[in-house]
Amino acid sequence: MKQRTLGRTGLRVSELCLGTMTFVKDDEAGAHRILDTFTEAGGTFLDTADAYGQGVSEEVIGGWLKGRDRDGLVIATKVALPMGEGPNDSGLSRKHIIASVEASLRRLGTDYIDLYQTHVWDFRTPIEETLGTLDTLVKAGKVRYLGASNVSPGQLQRALDVADRRGWAPYVCLQPIYNLLAREVEWELLPQSEAAGVGVIPYSPLQGGWLTGKYRRGMTSVPPGSRESHGDGESWRGRDNDETWRVVETVQAIAAETERTPSQVALRWLLDRPGVTAPIIGARTHDQLTDNLGAVGWELTEAQTTRLDEASARPLPYPYNVLSRFV
Repeated sequence: MKQRTLGRTGLRVSELCLGTMTFVKDDEAGAHRILDTFTEAGGTFLDTADAYGQGVSEEVIGGWLKGRDRDGLVIATKVALPMGEGPNDSGLSRKHIIASVEASLRRLGTDYIDLYQTHVWDFRTPIEETLGTLDTLVKAGKVRYLGASNVSPGQLQRALDVADRRGWAPYVCLQPIYNLLAREVEWELLPQSEAAGVGVIPYSPLQGGWLTGKYRRGMTSVPPGSRESHGDGESWRGRDNDETWRVVETVQAIAAETERTPSQVALRWLLDRPGVTAPIIGARTHDQLTDNLGAVGWELTEAQTTRLDEASARPLPYPYNVLSRFV
């Protein structure tokens, strides 16, 4: 696995990041095996959040970290989502951030967090309070770099501008949803991040399983055991259309041509997108992980990339449709 530079920093991370949202205590041994396989393949970048299992994911990683080379890894976690029912158990206030970082450090069993990310935008807390608090964590050595997830272009730019004016540590990483079925990040957030030197680590690169080969045109319900099967069916109804099946079938056709799996094709496309540092791969099973790891070490042809681009293209909304005429 290759190493890439995160945005305009000097931090090097593996070209795939391991997402650990599905780690549970009941299968801690299985999670540790996934971590072992990922790192043995050259992976160095792990992503978690305090809200994943209400701290369980961090605890599982912390148990695995004991006796291992902590400095050889880049560990990312997040803050903002509810960790209790109290009025200050969520959000990005100074009180909640400080309590949360200390709790994450304890669960992970480490003295520092490499990448500390705000999980969502907090509309109630002034951005100055949030960024000022995060800056103190960087200066204290408890956090090395800062990142954001689930923000609008305006929110990201506002945060970057405030940090620049105050001389505070800025966001250097963005974690948005991005895949062949969700390309809205290309309209503004991706070029904005490139211009600002912000690395991009997309989550949900396989769109909840839609790009894995499990889904076929003509199906009347979701595959048993899939992520969609745990919902109310709304996502299925929204995705069951010609636009989705055109993308899915193009991915499957190119997978057959390249003798790769659909997951590997979808991930390879994302790995090659401008501005992307490391897609976050999730793995509930060891087999899923080994399949996803097969996305590295090969290339799509220019013609195959074009086919995927064209199949997944969507009509642009205003003002992007007008602005695109002048590019």
